[in-house]
Parts: sequence; C-alpha cells; structure tokens
Amino acid sequence: MGFLDAILGRSKPVRPDLDRLFALPSAAVTLQAAAGFLPTGLGSVCFASVEGGAFRGIQEEVRGLLGSPAEFSQDEYGYTWMLARHAPDDIASLVNDLHAVNSSLESAGFGPQLLCSLMGFRDDRDRSLALVYLYKRGTFYPFAPQTGPESAPTEKRDSALELEVRALLADDLEIEADLSRWFPVWGAPGL
Repeated sequence: MGFLDAILGRSKPVRPDLDRLFALPSAAVTLQAAAGFLPTGLGSVCFASVEGGAFRGIQEEVRGLLGSPAEFSQDEYGYTWMLARHAPDDIASLVNDLHAVNSSLESAGFGPQLLCSLMGFRDDRDRSLALVYLYKRGTFYPFAPQTGPESAPTEKRDSALELEVRALLADDLEIEADLSRWFPVWGAPGL
C-alpha cells in the first residue's frame, strides 16, 4: 500500500486463499459438539455465469474432476451454482471437491466470476445452516434461514443463531468481520 492510498483510506483487496476451505472439517466438529449441527453432505460453489463454449468446458472439467456427480443450476439472479453431494460423514471429500472446483475455475481465468462456496448443516430441530466462504474476501460467515410452519422456507434469517455460530467458530475459521457482507443466499443449492 502506497502513501497516497493510506491518506485516502484505500486498502489493498484481500487475496483469496482457497486453502482456508480446509478448515471446514474442524469447524464441522465444533458445530456438532457445541450446537448439534451435523453436515448434510451438500456443498456448492456459486459463480457469475459464463457464456457459451467456455461454460460447457467448465462443466465437463468439473464433472471430470469430481468423484461424485456435479449438478449445475442457475438462480433467479443469473448466477450459476455447482452442487456436490457426499455422505454426510465424508466432509473431507466434500471440501476437496469444493476446493478443486474453485481452483479449476481460478486457474482457467474465471477467478473474477467466483462469488462464494457453501457447506450445509442441519440440526435435530430441522434448522438449516450454511457456512459461506466469500471468495473475494477470503472469509466465512454463517447463514441461517428461518423456517416457517411445517419446515416451509421463509426469507427471514435467524440472526441470533448466526451470531452464536460466529462466536463458536472464531477459533476455527476466518470470520467476516463486516456484517453487511453476510449476504443471504436464499434457496442456494446445498442449503
């Protein structure tokens, strides 16, 4: 950072560190022991849509990389989601898949299109929770959507649970300090 940047209050952006994803298994153990949240075996990567042949090439490469089937979908905002499925107790394989997909997209020049990755959890009260990795920030945050009657999803967050999980995982993950960057990921595959 230069002198002028310091005076104007500008800072260098945080470089993504995909190896931080490998802290998720430790965080999963903490979540299970302290809050009763178990991994669902679902995880996803979200990126801005890539057009045409490049997108087909990415899909084929990702399917070839992963040991399990990868499902692709687009959300209502036009973002592409890649969903990976594993046995709930095989967290390491899920994290390896998420890391491989992010790394593959990054090395193919699509790093600027990467938005986030998430890993899903559920407790015995059927509450959903995702640990979301913000690619451009290199940080995590918890996202806990509330459910209505009969487990119907709503577009309300369980902020108290999110803050509780933030405190629980402070030693396991690099938690995003700026709460305004804790974006909701309503209906995300893997949640």
